[in-house]
Amino acid sequence: MTNTTLTPQKLAPPGGRARRERKAAELEAGTRAVAERLARFSALPGSQVLQDVRATPQGLRQDEAGERLERDGANVVAHDRGPRWYAQLARAFRNPFILILTALVVIMYVQWLQVADEEPFDPKIPILGAMVLISGLLRFWQEYRSSAAATALRALVTTTTAVQRRAGRDAAPATVEIPMDRVVKGDVVRLAAGDLVPADLRLLTAKDLMISQAALSGESLPTPKADTRTHDYGQSTTTDPVEADNLALMGTSVTSGTATGVVVATGSETYFGSMAGSLVGERPETSFDTGVKKVSYLLIRFMLVMVPLVFAINGFTKGDWAEAFTFAVAVAVGLTPEMLPMVVTTNLARGAVTMSRHKVVVKRLNAIQNLGAMDVLCTDKTGTLTEDRIVLDRYLDVRGGEDSEVLEYAYLNSHFQTGLRNLLDQAVIDRVLEAEEVVVDARFTMVDEIPFDFARRRMSVVLARNELDGSADEHAAGEHCLVTKGAVEEVLALCTHITDRGARVPLTDALRREATLTAEANNRLGLRVLAVATRTMPAERETYTVADEAGLTLIGFLAFLDPPKKDAARALQALADNGVAVKVVTGDNELVAARVCADVGIDVGRVVTGAEVDGLDDAELRVLAAATTVFAKANPVQKARIVRALQAEGHTVGFLGDGINDAAALRDADVGISVDTAVDIAKESADIILLEKDLMVLERGVIQGRQTFGNTIKYIKMTASSNFGNVFSVLVASAFIPFQPMLAMQLLVQNLAYDISQLATPWDRMDKDYLREPRAWDARGIGRFMLVLGPTSSVFDITTYLLMWHVFGANSEAHQALFQSGWFVEGLLTQTLVVHMLRTRKVPFLQSRATAPVLAMTALVMAFGMWVPFSPLAGVLGMQALPLTYFPWLAGTLLAYCLLTQGVKSWYIRRFNTWL
Repeated sequence: MTNTTLTPQKLAPPGGRARRERKAAELEAGTRAVAERLARFSALPGSQVLQDVRATPQGLRQDEAGERLERDGANVVAHDRGPRWYAQLARAFRNPFILILTALVVIMYVQWLQVADEEPFDPKIPILGAMVLISGLLRFWQEYRSSAAATALRALVTTTTAVQRRAGRDAAPATVEIPMDRVVKGDVVRLAAGDLVPADLRLLTAKDLMISQAALSGESLPTPKADTRTHDYGQSTTTDPVEADNLALMGTSVTSGTATGVVVATGSETYFGSMAGSLVGERPETSFDTGVKKVSYLLIRFMLVMVPLVFAINGFTKGDWAEAFTFAVAVAVGLTPEMLPMVVTTNLARGAVTMSRHKVVVKRLNAIQNLGAMDVLCTDKTGTLTEDRIVLDRYLDVRGGEDSEVLEYAYLNSHFQTGLRNLLDQAVIDRVLEAEEVVVDARFTMVDEIPFDFARRRMSVVLARNELDGSADEHAAGEHCLVTKGAVEEVLALCTHITDRGARVPLTDALRREATLTAEANNRLGLRVLAVATRTMPAERETYTVADEAGLTLIGFLAFLDPPKKDAARALQALADNGVAVKVVTGDNELVAARVCADVGIDVGRVVTGAEVDGLDDAELRVLAAATTVFAKANPVQKARIVRALQAEGHTVGFLGDGINDAAALRDADVGISVDTAVDIAKESADIILLEKDLMVLERGVIQGRQTFGNTIKYIKMTASSNFGNVFSVLVASAFIPFQPMLAMQLLVQNLAYDISQLATPWDRMDKDYLREPRAWDARGIGRFMLVLGPTSSVFDITTYLLMWHVFGANSEAHQALFQSGWFVEGLLTQTLVVHMLRTRKVPFLQSRATAPVLAMTALVMAFGMWVPFSPLAGVLGMQALPLTYFPWLAGTLLAYCLLTQGVKSWYIRRFNTWL
């Protein structure tokens, strides 16, 4: 066995770093401490271990077990419980934009209270309040439903385990079934095939014990444990408890054999528990959280600059500081994309509904956008790239050629054995049935069996040939055939002859070397290789022993693997075409990992092992992680470090896993993805749960994530630039016009009408070329977009000022209603129409057309804008009907605006090589 260090040389300090690094340090330190303690139990003789935990081979007394349960607590690991509904409701409103809107509502309410005796209730207050409530409640409802669905996926069964207990000091031990959470340190546990290991055990006795450790190590095949019946002096060959052959760890299961073991750790003190404990609590920030914060702070900075400017200019030029303050608050509302929380939540909720149709449960809505931003997917091999089942890949003669005789003899061995068939035996049987081979077992009768044990690493059956229609000659009928199958080294050592090209010949040194090279060549391909040999003996007895496994004739080899999924290569290519690099991070060995990855079209390069990762500091690992495609023999700490190293290089990282050993990486990733058959801790750590472990489902999720993000960023850029342009126009007007260019109420109604038109944004489509690349938040890009496109609209606001002032004579306070009405209509129509100009980098209507809901909403709002000055609302809003001669000028303004915007857009794309 190889030595594996559980922790990197460099740990993050407990303080002064981000929460994620502190959590990582806790995981690493906790896992290291538990590993060292388990390694000590592994190295000690069994008798000493019993003494250390104050136990006996007969088991604890019931009263002792009760005292220990009260002292140490239940045998359960820490895990995140779903938040209470009211905590989830509060979290839904914890959003920077919602907080800004809430603050504005409070300011407006306090302002209204000061004039409540003279003025009617301000309708802007309930309008903004409704926006806040609808957005928060929509997010709460979607996440609450998803959380409930994820909880329902957990198995609702109580699992028991067999322990040896005594009623009193002198009472005889009895085996009793108790719930797993009642197991205590010092309990003697009995294990049999199919049992879950209830805690960390030091094995006392074991016979033919095979443990499935896939959840901890990622190994596809069960791991043999030491036969401790003859001696138990302990071992000291590894510091990794997963590799210790006299330990059975919580979270693993027995596939064959029997054993007894003493419990040396329960609950959070187990190897599993050390990982689970550090995963409880608030999750680290993802790229979505960071992006939203940056955009929020950008808009807040714009607000902190523009609002005081508007307030000061209006106060000094108009002399009415109270009115200036009211107008400044209206500008603050106008600068805030107040529908953003609702648009984002609607986008994410719609994405979650769409993904649910593809058998995907979205636990956290933000994960949809992270999925679209993901440019690196780290995934385990088993069940994702492979079918998560063992198959017989080839049956070969000693020179490496396919030989059906090898399959026939292997089938006889697997079919006639009476013990529990392991996965390899089942693979042999399935291959014969699948290939519709001749049913050879009808020609034989079972005589005796020499069972498998871990010392010999082989098993044999002895068969007698049946006479079928006189086909068996007298010589064959008087013989027994021994068929042996097992590890290559052990079987080859017992062979004196070999079948070469159909003839039985002596096994010379040259032929032995050639046979060994054939087996090694298949091992290097990542295949598990077994040897098959036979011996023919006179039918003189019915009982056979290990001593009869001698003088064998080597027939050939069997090679097994967990086969790649048929659609894995296509799914990987689809992800690559969409800009997502796939890195395989597995606990399996490097040969198997390399073989599977090569089979599905991954450019493997150099495979890096977990031991190599441990030898690197964080800076070195960042360089290596960026250049490496396949990581093998990686433990939980190493997997999480690889994820963080990729994130440190600026990548948005997804992680797909289903085992205990994946939980830390799932939690640290920007988007953690698991499956409904995963262990509970993996499902709790994940953001998205697949009801099918299929990369094609993920590829669809990536596209849906980009669609969602595209519509969100579309709204932000269009609204922020339009709002900035409006405020910029207000600044210009405030400096040169002796009255308010637009009343506060008019500005809010205009803003609200535009926002209503944007409610259809989640139902818009994105151009296909936009969906081909990962997309992430870019606060600088949004700021640049605002500064370039905002003043573009101001050009036509200023031409409208000149039009109303000089052409229509709205150049005094007596005519300010006409001026304000003209700018209200022009401003709302240009702001709404420009949606179609900005939603795509292509030529609108000709090369890219919005969906019907978007077209309908923009048309409706534009019609509303032209209707308002002629409606009963005009008097309430301080507006008046516009002359009909205004509308040809308006049409010319809109056409010129579209042409200028398209020109600026073309320049912007050439200059910055980006758009949305």
